[in-house]
Amino acid sequence: MRDHDLPARERRTRGKRRFDDDEQLFLKHGRAAAPAPADPDAEPDPDTGERWSSWDDAVHGPQPHPDWLVTELAAKDTELGVLKTGKEADVHLVRRAVPDTDRSCLLAVKRYRDAQHRLFHRDAGYLEGRRVRRSRENRAMAGRTAFGRQMIAGQWAAAEFAALARLWEIGARYGTISVPYPVQLRGTELMLEFLGDPAEGTAAPRLAQLRPEAGELRDLWEQMVDALVVLARAGLAHGDLSPYNLLVHAGRLVLIDLPQVVDVVANPQGPEFLARDVRVVATWFAARGLPAEAADPATLTALLLREAGIR
Repeated sequence: MRDHDLPARERRTRGKRRFDDDEQLFLKHGRAAAPAPADPDAEPDPDTGERWSSWDDAVHGPQPHPDWLVTELAAKDTELGVLKTGKEADVHLVRRAVPDTDRSCLLAVKRYRDAQHRLFHRDAGYLEGRRVRRSRENRAMAGRTAFGRQMIAGQWAAAEFAALARLWEIGARYGTISVPYPVQLRGTELMLEFLGDPAEGTAAPRLAQLRPEAGELRDLWEQMVDALVVLARAGLAHGDLSPYNLLVHAGRLVLIDLPQVVDVVANPQGPEFLARDVRVVATWFAARGLPAEAADPATLTALLLREAGIR
């Protein structure tokens, strides 16, 4: 692991529940996300498939916004296809461009399924430590009513946006963790930086697709350890970490799919989620040839729990 240390203000303090609505952390970078009202301008043009950019009606990612990001209100979004389908959300490829200019960018748009579709398996475990203010809403979520399931979907989107914003800022400052830039949050739709070949519109490969040589394998493992240390110091565990939730883009290991991010202090199952994350990725690296002593799950888990202030 490369030598680095985050300042004390980046560390997690015991007992502080990050996902309480009382803190409104995920509103730090913009207005509150709410279900969008019906808007004729939001409907795609039947001939071109374009619709007006939703930038003005969304919570925005951390500032300063990257130079590549199109924020002009005159921009239009064009659906280009589906990048990934899943039980909880689908990821679409969208081009945002200002007509009659060279200003454009590709975005990965994650759309969480509505209340009629299945949410995360064993979602109760992930949601421990996250609360909302109103008892009616807590009861609806606990009872998995239609309204409660919709609220849970909103929590997934808001939690992923908040985690990405925090981790992106840490990565931009220290270079120790890489995540896609969170462009905007609008209801249960999350727009992210597209990582891949913009000319071809093909996404960066997942770690599971690669068979790295020994030197690259060790470098990727060191990046993995650095990223896990950053998460632990922030009091977080990915919650569903695997070679399928990691991209390799331009030599960098990039964490994706963080809706189930776990507060390892507030969630009673937090240490178990963290240990499982470590076990899954360490097993993959060991199977690809990384020496067992370098990818020992017990040693790394103990280190991360200390970094999180738990042991």
